[in-house]
Amino acid sequence: MKLTTYLRDAAPRLALVDGTDLIDLNDAQPQVPSDLRLALKAGVDLAAAARAALSGKRVALASVKLAPLVPEPGKIVCLGLNYFDHAKEGGREKPDYPWFFFRAASSQVAHGEAAWLPQVSTKFDYEAELAVVIGKKVPRHTREADTLQYVFGYSCYNDMSVRDYQKRTPQWTIGKNFDRTGGFGPVLVTADELPAGAVGLKIQSRLNGRVMQDANTSDMIFSVAETIALLADVLTLEPGDVLVMGTPAGVGQARTPPVWMQAGDTIEIDIERVGLLSNPIVNEAQ
Repeated sequence: MKLTTYLRDAAPRLALVDGTDLIDLNDAQPQVPSDLRLALKAGVDLAAAARAALSGKRVALASVKLAPLVPEPGKIVCLGLNYFDHAKEGGREKPDYPWFFFRAASSQVAHGEAAWLPQVSTKFDYEAELAVVIGKKVPRHTREADTLQYVFGYSCYNDMSVRDYQKRTPQWTIGKNFDRTGGFGPVLVTADELPAGAVGLKIQSRLNGRVMQDANTSDMIFSVAETIALLADVLTLEPGDVLVMGTPAGVGQARTPPVWMQAGDTIEIDIERVGLLSNPIVNEAQ
């Protein structure tokens, strides 16, 4: 099953994706909240709702404007240095523990929507990442072997980073939370349609059609299952929370000379069997 979030009258709406069409789930099944996080928190059987909605009104997916897949996650937990080759290109050893940081919902940007090159920096970088959407509350201290049952699905994320601001402080938060720098979407693919933990999937970034990152999710240092278990030792993961699983080698700052995104560029994140996330780059609105 594939789901997306689109805008209608400026409000986000949850929809089933069927081929090149979408079906608004709340229109077809009024008991389904129109927000993915709320639907998950309510414990709605979205697979059953989707099957029942197939006869509902269809709209061409290409005709709508999308929103970030989960517009208001309770938490967006990101991992730094979670691919062996990316840690090496950054001059660091394999971390013994994930480099966790948080993103704010206000930093997100939808598929097809323009990402903002900040007024205060030109060091704007791309990061292809796998996003994990939590479907059920994860009990504290859940064992790694039991964690994947709490994953609802997977999507694409672009953890676009303002590198000079990221390096102004030992904590990365400031460089990771500029407005409209967290690309998220365009669709969620439910966990049952992918390998366990989304392992073995090709992941790429392409800048203006040029392949910049080319790796496989099997190269992650900390798997989805292990990451959830480590977080469960610390905090409660809730329905609609998002984990952003780190990026492979090939980022702009590690190249010689560095490659920074410019206004007029287009950056794409492509994850096998998950989707293609694309964002044009424009100067930040004045």
